[in-house]
Amino acid sequence: MQIYWTKINSIIEETPEVKTYMLDCPEGFTWEEGSHTHFAFEGFNAGDKPNRSLIRHMSITTLPHENSIGITTRIREECSEFKQILRNMEVGHEVAIFKTHSNVPLKRENKNVYLLSSGVGLATFRPLVLDYFERADNVNQIHSLNIDSSRDYLFTNIFESTPDKKFTSQFVDNRKDYYEEVKNLAGDKDGLFYVVGSDEFLSQNIEVLREQGVKPEQIMLDKHEQQLPAFLSSDMPI
Repeated sequence: MQIYWTKINSIIEETPEVKTYMLDCPEGFTWEEGSHTHFAFEGFNAGDKPNRSLIRHMSITTLPHENSIGITTRIREECSEFKQILRNMEVGHEVAIFKTHSNVPLKRENKNVYLLSSGVGLATFRPLVLDYFERADNVNQIHSLNIDSSRDYLFTNIFESTPDKKFTSQFVDNRKDYYEEVKNLAGDKDGLFYVVGSDEFLSQNIEVLREQGVKPEQIMLDKHEQQLPAFLSSDMPI
């Protein structure tokens, strides 16, 4: 396993609780849209076993041509040890990234794509949307639906409806409106549904989609292949 040590080159305050940490691209480090990485602090591998409190699984919110690795995360007043350390980090501080992989690259199958996310989960979809804007080949259209009760919506300069690019974006601040809209979108029996958020959020979305007749193979989750059956078991009632 190769560990890349790199430095924070800028910190962007997206909202009062959400920051994006931009990291220098180490030589030889590559990734694609929808990638996640393991993001860690100094000392995480100092002992016999990795110190898991110093490691988090994070989505990369940028594309390679942006020349920085973006990590977007919410840091609340009350937060974990990891987030406390991150909150105090500054430009020039060093972090580690390793085990980078994409579970949710943009599928180009001449279908409609629906991006369903909660809060900062939208960060996973930012590079997919940018990739689509640059090359729309074999994607009919994309619709993004995000729920965020804080109403401090993320990346609104990118996630705004652009009819000429066949892209629509929708933000809601409550569960009732969100799931009503998911039901409406699930009327597309041939669409591809990407879902990003907490495990509970994934399960609730999958239940709604399956009740509307969406098949497991139409649902894309940011999970390793061996984790998918726990969410998408085919014997689930529809």
